[in-house]
Amino acid sequence: MKLWKNLVLATASLAVGLSAVNIETASAAIVNYAFTVESSIKTGKGFFSFDDETFSDSIFPGTVVKSLSFQFDGDINVYTEQDDIAYPDFPMVYLVSSSNGKPSVELSYFFFDKTNPAEFYYEIVGEDLTILDANFQNTEIGFGKVTYTKVPEPATVFGAVVVLGTSLIINKKSRLLKQ
Repeated sequence: MKLWKNLVLATASLAVGLSAVNIETASAAIVNYAFTVESSIKTGKGFFSFDDETFSDSIFPGTVVKSLSFQFDGDINVYTEQDDIAYPDFPMVYLVSSSNGKPSVELSYFFFDKTNPAEFYYEIVGEDLTILDANFQNTEIGFGKVTYTKVPEPATVFGAVVVLGTSLIINKKSRLLKQ
């Protein structure tokens, strides 16, 4: 009888956990991404978010970034979406086809160095970082790579923790019953 009770409890917990995940995922329109910039000159990390329901219907679907925060390693300056030279129309996120056939996102962000704005500026376009010298007719002085990682929704993480915790409790109880 106790086994039946534990089975019902586990099934109910799993159903509640999964339903919470599905509801949040279906209704969420704001998508969060982390990105990393690596070059021989500068490295850094950042986050951005956008509304995935507002992509344009053009050949290259894009939408304006809602929030962006970026910082080079060892630099006290934090760059935001408002630092883009074409704000509020930029920075943009574009939906592109990746090599595995699944759509992926790429950022377009163009900003001046906060410490030396008259000397350097940076351009992130997709997977490429370009560091430019403003004093010598926009001479490219460095290149780098940008990688993107989707940040999971908090509800997804919470649902996974609930399911894992419930399964651990039931597993422990079933071991105790066997003893």
